[in-house]
Amino acid sequence: MRNTLFLAALSLAVFSLTIARPAAAQDQPAPAPAPAPQSQDNSKKPDSPTPSQQSAPTLEKPGTAPATEEPAKPAAKTPPKKSTSAAAAGAKPGTTKEGEKIPEGTNSKTVEEIIARVNNEIITRSELDHAKETAVEEVEEDCRGKCTPDQQKAEVEEHQKNALKELIDQSLLVQRGKDMGLSVETDVIKRLDAIRIQNNLTSMEDLEKAVTSRGLNWEDFKDNIRKSILTQKVISQEVGSHVNISKEDVQKYYDEHKSEFIRPEQVALREIEVTTEGKKDSELPDLKKKAETALKRVKDGEDFGEIAKRFSDGSTAKQGGFLGVYKRGELSKELEDIVFKMKKNGLTDVLDTKQGYLVLQVLEHYDEGEQALSKVENEIMDKMYSSRMEPKLKEYLKTLREQSYVVIKPGYEDIAGGGNSEIQEVSATPEANKAKKGRKKFLLFGKRAATASGD
Repeated sequence: MRNTLFLAALSLAVFSLTIARPAAAQDQPAPAPAPAPQSQDNSKKPDSPTPSQQSAPTLEKPGTAPATEEPAKPAAKTPPKKSTSAAAAGAKPGTTKEGEKIPEGTNSKTVEEIIARVNNEIITRSELDHAKETAVEEVEEDCRGKCTPDQQKAEVEEHQKNALKELIDQSLLVQRGKDMGLSVETDVIKRLDAIRIQNNLTSMEDLEKAVTSRGLNWEDFKDNIRKSILTQKVISQEVGSHVNISKEDVQKYYDEHKSEFIRPEQVALREIEVTTEGKKDSELPDLKKKAETALKRVKDGEDFGEIAKRFSDGSTAKQGGFLGVYKRGELSKELEDIVFKMKKNGLTDVLDTKQGYLVLQVLEHYDEGEQALSKVENEIMDKMYSSRMEPKLKEYLKTLREQSYVVIKPGYEDIAGGGNSEIQEVSATPEANKAKKGRKKFLLFGKRAATASGD
């Protein structure tokens, strides 16, 4: 039925098109990964770490076990060009180069290959190439000290394989958020301010200069943050709010899996790290003051995870400073003597380490033996939430695709997760049809909210 809405006379034309681009176009950075949405039921998705993550890295601080050697970063094959639609979810900003210039009279144009159309948005080959490149950077950061070279390679291949599918999914979610009338401008400002603080910049103007100095376009940088937050809010409202976990569910899981909760003594740790590497001696007092300010704000009642996101320079900042779960013998003696004496939510003073100023929080202290339900309740909820959220999100994205015009160039269908087999040019969606589709989309999860707001 959907194919009748295409203009058959223009079939196969869409992918022979070229897009005129300015010769000095900058690459569009991709947004940070979207965290899993919180359940809005009285039983919420926990933000505590799970003891099942026993393979977490040891602390990369003086006296800790040595970190696994990091493999060399693969070289990018194709210089990215400016993106024109949603960038890969969870990707980071990177450096750019100009696209190939083709002389045309006195002007030059950058030619883009269109590989997919999502309603009236397009996805280009350079966007896909850039998404694959940033996947390498993401995996390197996530695997630092945790993965073997073979594991890291497999992760990169998996991320790159799904790159086009994720570009399409993000485009659908961004368009859905706009249809819902979600506003995320306040969140964008907060995210920019957090980035500013993390990079020790005094003003937003300094952040803009830092972004543009890397060859990035400031407006594109902000737009990708906007898209990232928008997709998170759509997922939270449209999917996450329908994932409910009751106390009875948690109790039943605990009773059926008690053997999983017999463990040695362990501590789950979070950190705020203010790095001093490469800094001048004259800068150290201000850096220490930054760490002390972060510690004070946590002691005054602010959430450690949010403060870590804003103040920490470490690679764990984006995950709220979570380091992992450690048994005795996995940390240096001096750190072990400190943290294993502390109780849940205990905080260290500012520790002066070789890499910088460090604040640690004991997120949970697990005694040896069978763990009480109160100790593992958040872990159980996290497992159950993830297992229920994943199929619902897949179903929701499938519904969005079925309600949309997703056209994929031959040869890309498999890596894009499917699409229309016939390649056709698509005219602007009639408003009547859009209204019908908007109503139909909500049959899966309930009625449409009349006034959705992101603030």
